[in-house]
Amino acid sequence: MKTSIATVSLSGSLVEKLHACAAAGFDGVEVFEPDLIACEHSPEEIRALAARLGLTLDLYQPLRDLEGVADDVFADNLRRAAATFATAGRLGIDTVLVCSNVATATIDDDAVSAAQLRQIGDVAADHGVRIAFEALAWGRFVDDYRRAWRIVELADHPAVGVCLDSFHVLSRGHDPADIEQIPGAKIFYLQLADAPALQMDVLSWSRHHRLFPGEGAFDLAGFVRHVLAAGYVGPLSLEVFNDTFRQTDPGRTAVHALRSLLWLQDALHLAPVADAKPPNGFDFVEIKAEDTSEVEVLLGQLGFIPGGRHRSKPVTLWQAGSARVVLNEQQARDEVPHVAAIGLQVPDADATSRRAADLMAPAAYRRTYASEQPFGSAVAPDGTELFWVTQPPTGTADWVSEFRDGVPAAGGPVHAVDHVNLTQPWQTTEDAVLFFTSVFGLSADDPTEVPGPTGLVRSQVLRTADGAVRIPLNVAPLAVADGSLAQHIAFACDDIVALARTARDAGLEFLSVPDNYYDYVAGRFGVDDDTVAALRELDLLYDRSPGSQGHFIHFYTRTVGSVFFEFVQRFDHYDGYGVDNAPVRLAAQRSRTRS
Repeated sequence: MKTSIATVSLSGSLVEKLHACAAAGFDGVEVFEPDLIACEHSPEEIRALAARLGLTLDLYQPLRDLEGVADDVFADNLRRAAATFATAGRLGIDTVLVCSNVATATIDDDAVSAAQLRQIGDVAADHGVRIAFEALAWGRFVDDYRRAWRIVELADHPAVGVCLDSFHVLSRGHDPADIEQIPGAKIFYLQLADAPALQMDVLSWSRHHRLFPGEGAFDLAGFVRHVLAAGYVGPLSLEVFNDTFRQTDPGRTAVHALRSLLWLQDALHLAPVADAKPPNGFDFVEIKAEDTSEVEVLLGQLGFIPGGRHRSKPVTLWQAGSARVVLNEQQARDEVPHVAAIGLQVPDADATSRRAADLMAPAAYRRTYASEQPFGSAVAPDGTELFWVTQPPTGTADWVSEFRDGVPAAGGPVHAVDHVNLTQPWQTTEDAVLFFTSVFGLSADDPTEVPGPTGLVRSQVLRTADGAVRIPLNVAPLAVADGSLAQHIAFACDDIVALARTARDAGLEFLSVPDNYYDYVAGRFGVDDDTVAALRELDLLYDRSPGSQGHFIHFYTRTVGSVFFEFVQRFDHYDGYGVDNAPVRLAAQRSRTRS
């Protein structure tokens, strides 16, 4: 179907927004009246620019507070409407959005509103346009799409139809099934937005917290199915009010927005997006830096075995069980250690690559010789590179053989990558969630907020259903600049106490945990004295699932550059991450950087 987006969803000038939408690949745009008013170009020039860019101008909006008013007020409203319709005509737009009255309505009477919409329809028809009447969720009297349709039906005018907005319907909990009772020809326009599940007034929710499809809690696919069943054939158009998107690069946001519509069309089987199954597990994690020697020391203390040096690149491999860490010093001048890439094993690498391309994920470039294993690749919104190969029958990908002079692998308590935690810039968080869910089929857990010494940290886990791949995304407070929210890699262990003792004997410096924490653990969980003593001795942390015996023991290393390691052991099907221990870790990391 045709794709469109409201200019209010992007930052920049109207001209910048049009260029961004065209570059991303949108078919059309809705012109937000304030964007035109602030523009130095005439409506005719904007119309011509859109034509040169290959964009249609689909809707002019909004016309507010027109219906349900006294006669003297309505006379002035007709004059205002006529001026708006004239502007729409100059833009070449044939549909104008009319919102239900929120401020000046004094008459709660469908017949009055219908009669006034009929008169507005006459004026609109004289200008060659039509009006799409929308029930705002905070409308004074008309706040339900079903009532808006009853009024339009009473108006009985060919130039008067309805606009359906997913936010206004779903935020109020209205059942969208009755949309199918509206003739498709009278649904003049469709606007789409997702949103998180929040308890707040709908106006503030709408103005600041809308999201693109696939990023929130709304069942947008179900909503659109009802609209299509009614016979709607117009654009799928995004209208997303969001403080973040109004501050970020319009080109990037436009690509993000179109990806969300491709995801939605894929869910509705409307777009030819390649199908690919979620990943089976982690293949490797890459740490990049000009000098990785300090990371090598940490890995050696923790039982990792050097797997050799790559035959053609300044890259080394370290292994423990199926956990593989690649240390990359190639083209890394002045870079401190950081998580640069994540490798995944997938059921079908070619299918995943086709899906990534269809969803506009930019490919990551890596030089690969003909004799070396090729990878599928994409770049996440925060710059982290993702690579993937088809899961090999043996569990060891062919690329491992490209490393020479390694030490033979030996058994040990570390056996796999448990999760990779990526700290996100505030402006890429929603984009990252959509990227991982749409391209790789990960599901998004509900976000949580963790109190830290420099502000709240918002964390959201993206994962496969079986937990084979877990990628928590942490949003750093804007004030953080001291490394206390570094990225980290968590490794799964079979005997974390034995690993901690061996690592300490090898000289590993643990992240220090205060004594107060262990008094808290003993009191909260009723852990026996011997266990608490062992935890305290080794700076181990503890958590237990509510109402079960599932529990979790873990510890952290010091931070090197902007990365640290976590080692975890899950008991009796524990499925969390020790989130209540995160404030202890954050405080300890901050204390260390300030000492």
